Parts: sequence; C-alpha cells; structure tokens
Amino acid sequence: MRQALLEAQQAAREDEVPVGALLVAQDGTVLTKAHNRTIALSDPTAHAEILALREASQTLGNYRLPNTTLYVTIEPCIMCMGALLQARVAKIVFGAKDPKCGGAGSCYNLATDTGLNHTIDVQAGLLENECKTLIQDFFRAKRTGGNKQ
Repeated sequence: MRQALLEAQQAAREDEVPVGALLVAQDGTVLTKAHNRTIALSDPTAHAEILALREASQTLGNYRLPNTTLYVTIEPCIMCMGALLQARVAKIVFGAKDPKCGGAGSCYNLATDTGLNHTIDVQAGLLENECKTLIQDFFRAKRTGGNKQ
C-alpha cells in the first residue's frame, strides 16, 4: 500500500485526484502500478485501477488476471469494480472508504454480489488514515483555491 500511496502522491503533484494502485501477482511480484490520469489523458475511465488493469493485461497478454491482488488507496468506484470483476481479480485491498462513490461496500457492494459471475475478496482500511488524509488535503486545497502539493 505504501507504493500505491506514492502513486497517489504523484497524481496529486500532477493535479489529478490522488488515487494510486498496485496490481500484484500471487507470488508477490508487482505487475504494475498506476495513478489517476483522467485530466492528463482526457479520459473519464483513466482511473488508477483501470490503468493498472490495462497495463498488466498488455504485459501478460491476457485480459483475465486471476490470482492477483489490487492495492488501491481509495475504495474503487462502480466502474472500476466492474472492470476488476471482468478481469477476475481475486482480491482488493484498499485504504479509505469512498462514501459517495464506493463500489466495494460503501455505496454498493459489487464484490460480493452473487448475481454476478465472479466475486472478489475485499479488505478495507490498510493505511486508512494516510490514504484518507491525502485525498482530504487535496480537496481542501482545491476548495480554498490553493494547492498544498
């Protein structure tokens, strides 16, 4: 999660919403890391999770990523959860909950929806305070017209 936090800090420096992600293989190998780039890429789907999935899929030559774990600083939104389910990611570990858009338990829980053809184990709260503080500070600076980065 510390590496995901470094990615989120990079996003903040780029004036992107500070979310970072890391996709890890079952043996602990880091497959890819990414951060939000929606503004830089003019792409509403360029969330850290989606970018990590895209890169790992290209690297492995497979759109399925079984037995992988995604570490992400903020709870994935429903768009990202849909992609993670399609990729067959096994586990998601996230830092802070997203009470407005969270798709892994806060607003919706797509991870355990038995109506879908795959479920994902979810662990919440890893380095929660650090993840929460980073995003709160980012938006606080935006609201006050400053940028603390």
